[in-house]
Amino acid sequence: MRFDLVTLFPGLFTSFLRESLIGKALEKRAFEVGLIDVRAFTDDRHRTADDRPFGGGAGMVLKPEPIIRAVSSALSAVPEGNRSLVILLTPAGWPLNQAKVRELAGYDHLVLVCGRYEGVDQRVSQTLVDMELSVGDYILSGGEVPAMVLIEAVARLLPNVMGKAESAEEETFNHGLLEYPHYTRPRIFRNMAVPEVLLTGDHEAIRFWRLRESLKRTLQRRPDMLNKARLTNEERGILKALEMEMAAETAQNTIDDSMAEE
Repeated sequence: MRFDLVTLFPGLFTSFLRESLIGKALEKRAFEVGLIDVRAFTDDRHRTADDRPFGGGAGMVLKPEPIIRAVSSALSAVPEGNRSLVILLTPAGWPLNQAKVRELAGYDHLVLVCGRYEGVDQRVSQTLVDMELSVGDYILSGGEVPAMVLIEAVARLLPNVMGKAESAEEETFNHGLLEYPHYTRPRIFRNMAVPEVLLTGDHEAIRFWRLRESLKRTLQRRPDMLNKARLTNEERGILKALEMEMAAETAQNTIDDSMAEE
């Protein structure tokens, strides 16, 4: 796997590519990253990469010529037969989720175009971009941070990146549910104790507890995910019990609030 980053600010990636999981994976050559400075593909002495938008409005728009040249340069260096995909990171793109991450991990080469300012000239998308992706419903100053998000999410699924393969398999979103809570030493911290079941060594009891907590967290925080999740009979039974418990708790709180007002 190779990532090529097309950006106005390649220096933003310096520490990201040196530290932690990504840095170690690059040292092992588990994947490669190339930094492509858009300004190196401009054709004037001022290295102009942006201009005012047609139709008026605030801000500047990235020009198509230097970006298309930069992307073409990245694509031309790829060995024949490798599967490449050009991605524009933009708030207007399709949402990035774990299913999309798994899809992207199947490619040999990802070219990530990092937008800036008010955006990128639409003709870039019409010419070379295969996919537009967004990392969330909020606005950032540019596509560099989203590119880091995408690299880390995809890299975790590549061979020889994670310490244990099962670490990536058990994480949030991989099975359509939020992940269960985690605990480590000390057993008691500020009068908060680790759940007793995790200390028993009973693998079946621990499995059930983790499954229940995963379903409970998903129900509370992301109930929309449950509509898409493929639940087993066991999971549906646990979920029904949780819904009844939560309904009873809500009703009790309503009664308590009413009595307090009186």
